Amino acid sequence: MFNKSNSRNILITAIIILFLSTILLGCTNASDTDSALNDDNDNMFTIAWPRDIGEMNPHVYNPSQLFAQSMVYEPLVSYQEGGELKPHLAESWDISEDGKEYTFHLRQDVKFSDGTSFNAEIVKKNFDTILNNVDLHSWLGFITKIDRTEVIDEHTFKLILTEPYYPTIQELAVVRPVRFLGEAGFPEDGDTSKGVVEPIGTGPWVLEEYKTDEYAIFKRNENYWGELPKEEKIQVKVIPDAETRVLAFEKGELDLIYGEGLISLDAFKQLESTGDYETSISEPVATRQLVINSTKEQLSDERVRQALHYGFNKEALVEGITSGYEEKADYILPTNLPYTKGNDAKVIDYDVEKAKSLLDEAGWTLPKGKTVREKDGQPLEVELMYDSAETIQKTMAETLQAEWGAIGVKLNIVGVELTEQIQRFKDNKFDINFFSNYGAPYDPHTFLNIVLSEGFGFNEAISAYPNKAELLKQIAEVPKTTDEVKRQQLYSSILTSIQDQGAIIPISYVKKTAIYQKDVTNFTFPANRDEHPFTGISIEQ
Repeated sequence: MFNKSNSRNILITAIIILFLSTILLGCTNASDTDSALNDDNDNMFTIAWPRDIGEMNPHVYNPSQLFAQSMVYEPLVSYQEGGELKPHLAESWDISEDGKEYTFHLRQDVKFSDGTSFNAEIVKKNFDTILNNVDLHSWLGFITKIDRTEVIDEHTFKLILTEPYYPTIQELAVVRPVRFLGEAGFPEDGDTSKGVVEPIGTGPWVLEEYKTDEYAIFKRNENYWGELPKEEKIQVKVIPDAETRVLAFEKGELDLIYGEGLISLDAFKQLESTGDYETSISEPVATRQLVINSTKEQLSDERVRQALHYGFNKEALVEGITSGYEEKADYILPTNLPYTKGNDAKVIDYDVEKAKSLLDEAGWTLPKGKTVREKDGQPLEVELMYDSAETIQKTMAETLQAEWGAIGVKLNIVGVELTEQIQRFKDNKFDINFFSNYGAPYDPHTFLNIVLSEGFGFNEAISAYPNKAELLKQIAEVPKTTDEVKRQQLYSSILTSIQDQGAIIPISYVKKTAIYQKDVTNFTFPANRDEHPFTGISIEQ
């Protein structure tokens, strides 16, 4: 049951140890955390997370945590390796020739965790509450294109769009907001944007016990339609501090530390070197990029942007700063995403002389006795903005400052809080900015959508491109294209053109890391960047 208080029904008061371990369960300080609960629950798998799991509402966003939402709520379609879209709560689907109608044939053996049936009526009810708050969800492309929804029969649901939008199936695989809440979870007025009564889903896990900012315990959903999890319970301890998470793991209080940035790369490398633990590194989930604002006079010339790309040793930078756990990126999107393998963009290698030559050609020359290039009396001076809480961004910025200084470019680096970084990017108040794409299941179409949208930074970044108008026209055409061959050609042309003109410089491929105890088996990274990693995972007894 979903209970935000810490009250419990203690039926056997004589079991003092169990009582004490329950009281101590939620402590976020590893030195105070009692491991007795783990000892008394052999089938409890324990992880740490830096923040509270949130309200577990499938239809809203922060502070709800994506991995936790995906444990309880499921999609019609799931995103798998290589971008393959597979049936999930929908056994199959049909798409009309004009690309506007999607008919889903739902599984007939699915029940919510409270035992009620999953059917077309509850699918429609979930869509209706989402569409009643369309402004909240308009970032998801297909939402604004829904004309209406229909219940055909108990197990058949139809989605009708106002225009063709090929990413519809892919967007149905995202963790929020298009997953399904059971009837008893809806508030009386049906508006889930204000909250839910209980987090009732069809997923393999049920939220059993919860204390805000301390812990959450998920138990196995015995009504689950699919293969039951091996473990009976998953415990999520809220431990905000990264070093404290590592200490808790070393003491054996955690079975797994998993994700992006939950453990520093130095700590990961140190723990890995002991040989006492198992480690895994995922395939690329995103590309770390530099976005260059071509509306700025110093950066409006393609030769300058290309010189910056030639002017730093990407491979050495990535190897040195990430200890090789990330890898240098040749392309602006990872090539394990759909439609990215046809990218013919030129791969640029480190070449200081080429960088200097390009700057000379662009009219930025180095006056005798000076260290900064000039043109018409103006210095070649630009600013790089980074997230002050992101160690990797800061170190990369410092490295770029030194390397670009060697080719006569003065780089000023400024660290700002993430909210300010995002706002300045949107307001076009930047010269160069760090960014990473959204990954699976959002890209590549979501990445192109933000390039198309004014007021997000990317549209402004490519302002100096001579073919900007044609590029934006092609980007707008992609989601409407029902021909697979034409769609691939468009993606290849767009991605190549954006990269070759230098407004986006790929740096490295971001990866997830996982470190876990030796008795943990069957750990795998989900193909969906936001999904939970607990499918099939178990602890050897």
